[in-house]
Amino acid sequence: MQKLTAKEEEIMQILWKLQKAFVNDVLKEIKGEKPHYNTVSTIIRTLEEKGFVSYRAYGKTHQYFPVISKEDYRKYVMSNTLNHYFNNSYKNMVSYFAKEEKISAAELREILALIEKK
Repeated sequence: MQKLTAKEEEIMQILWKLQKAFVNDVLKEIKGEKPHYNTVSTIIRTLEEKGFVSYRAYGKTHQYFPVISKEDYRKYVMSNTLNHYFNNSYKNMVSYFAKEEKISAAELREILALIEKK
């Protein structure tokens, strides 16, 4: 598996949400300025080449669907992030969020409670 570009990830988020879609369905879901149909089509074909998406043909049109689950991709991204930015240490990662004030003491207590339940 490989990391996706921001645009590829945006398209995958839509496909994960819709579960299956034609290019026009994906275009409708894009927030803000809409890219050209051909741009979205090219991104989806790239996702297909990378093994993230497959399709079912209906004549000349294709209905696309994810073959990599959102959860599997999330695990991949988090593992890479942990490895490359936090020296493979969950402690370093959580400490970073605490120092950056991105996580509260209450949220940390909730995390501890989850850990203690297991």
